[in-house]
Amino acid sequence: MQSVTIHVPATTANLGPGYDCLGIALGLSNRITVTRSSTAREKASDSFHPGDAMAEEAAERFFVKSSLTDFSFRWAIEGEVPPSRGLGSSVTVRLGLLCGLNALAGSPLSRQDLFELCASLEGHPDNAAPAAFGGFTVAGGAGTARFEVAPNLNFVLLIPDFEVSTPAARQVLPTQVDHSAAVMSCANACRITAAFASQNYELLRGAFADGLHQPFRRALIPFLPEVITAGERAGALGGFLSGSGSTICCVTTDAPESIAEAMSKAAPCEHRVVITKADNSGAAVLRSE
Repeated sequence: MQSVTIHVPATTANLGPGYDCLGIALGLSNRITVTRSSTAREKASDSFHPGDAMAEEAAERFFVKSSLTDFSFRWAIEGEVPPSRGLGSSVTVRLGLLCGLNALAGSPLSRQDLFELCASLEGHPDNAAPAAFGGFTVAGGAGTARFEVAPNLNFVLLIPDFEVSTPAARQVLPTQVDHSAAVMSCANACRITAAFASQNYELLRGAFADGLHQPFRRALIPFLPEVITAGERAGALGGFLSGSGSTICCVTTDAPESIAEAMSKAAPCEHRVVITKADNSGAAVLRSE
């Protein structure tokens, strides 16, 4: 095998109160092509996502973990996942490179190994887990729990035309949170997990509120509550900031087009709206040669 293309889904993480642990793989994706090269390592020149540093670090970790001799490669990326919008774009680069190198090397590492490498590179597992395994995931602590997401659940994504970097979004968070806010967040995260485990999505109503990050990140996305409220009034089960933003996500089992229109009208900035489903497969080889 000389070349391989990996499909890596976009992800939406946190889901409000599930900070750094809850995530879902989405129907949007990036495709990362990794090709053996006889020359010095070549880096992607694609302007869509200049992730050279991330790719180089992922490659170094892969060769150390697999105990294989470093080989030269070139890589490229294409797809629908915009950078720095809270949809796991960095995971598509890191996991895509890890999976691509693994395939070219004869698959010495398991999917679990690749997930753990990606989560370590990311610094948290909430995007890495759904991208690797698909579906809804609870990652952290003793391990990862995964559940299929039913096809009747729609995700309405309002994607603003501005970026929010994860480091910047973490800088606005306080070092301590109120005890009652933490209890509320814990209860809601548990209810979200129960909703996805049972596929009883009515349990999601009112469960996306949290006291851990969304109230503080409103400084970066000031129209967040207005867009969520508009979506809920149009029939959404609820809404939340996707990852660290700037994307806002509402979930619904009914009338996603009406919810998309309401969210769009409530957003004061340039944006686009995407309606999608969950991806229950996770990262996978699309083609090889």
